[in-house]
Amino acid sequence: MNASRHVPVLVDDVLRLLAPRPGDTVLDCTAGLGGHAVELARAIGSGGTVILNDFDPGNLARAAEAVRALPEPPEVIELRGNFADAPRRLTELTVSADVVLADLGFSSNQMEDAERGLSFMRDGPLDMRLDPAGPMTAADLVNTLSEDELGEVLRDFGEEREWRRITQKLVAARKEAPISTTGRFASIVRSAMVGGPPRSPGIDPATRSFQALRIAVNDELGNLRALLESVSRGAAMVGGGSARPGGTWLKGRARVGVISFHSLEDRQVKESFGALESRGLAKEASRRPVEASEVETARNPRSRSAKLRVVTLVVEKPDSAGRLV
Repeated sequence: MNASRHVPVLVDDVLRLLAPRPGDTVLDCTAGLGGHAVELARAIGSGGTVILNDFDPGNLARAAEAVRALPEPPEVIELRGNFADAPRRLTELTVSADVVLADLGFSSNQMEDAERGLSFMRDGPLDMRLDPAGPMTAADLVNTLSEDELGEVLRDFGEEREWRRITQKLVAARKEAPISTTGRFASIVRSAMVGGPPRSPGIDPATRSFQALRIAVNDELGNLRALLESVSRGAAMVGGGSARPGGTWLKGRARVGVISFHSLEDRQVKESFGALESRGLAKEASRRPVEASEVETARNPRSRSAKLRVVTLVVEKPDSAGRLV
């Protein structure tokens, strides 16, 4: 898998709403294979800077290579790690972003790699770690959590209505042998659904349980919350006129976009961005999230569940020269 085969979701809407301009500094919080980063880099040109952040060292290298391969590439800065930590690292580098994008989905190569355990389409280890060096795998959770704790994971992170039935099946199965593969986990979940209420057509019964485990293993909602809190603090500094050059990771009138793929993520983004607007610190691009067109979903089924929300920071005070920062 390479960047040229990777299809970024909602890319036209990202470019339209984040409006990257020549010379801008762009932070791609989840660089993946560089699909969005390449298009943003084209827009800012050789006078701009693209900061690529990703957990996966292989994907980070691929994204950087794709951006640097452009005819007139911008400066590229690579940050390996959790996107929740990117704002702090930008502040340490005394770099402020004009554009911030966080695509909360997964790269195609991660989903297709059975060894990562992110999909039940191919049998593999029940891992699910986005950071290969992470301390806890999905198998660790499934085999060590109490029945109540495992049920809470499926209920709260997967919004799975049949969490009790599934949990009982998992706990009984792990007494016979540890649940260590994606295939066995999915099979147990499906068996719990036999005789239960009908599911949505075309949706595998194991989908929500897989989502729940992945969110728990990678603390996805906690990391998103931390990023949104950093946006809020940065917006307050900019809007209050207290930001100094290099003193905050966001510039005045910075555009911040988040692409989410399920309701738990989108709810956090909606509430955070709405709060910024109500405080007069930002302006939302639209009340409703931008979703993929029928044409895009036909071309790229992965985009079907994608939702993009964007805010532009509001600057209340001009600098000493009377200009908006």
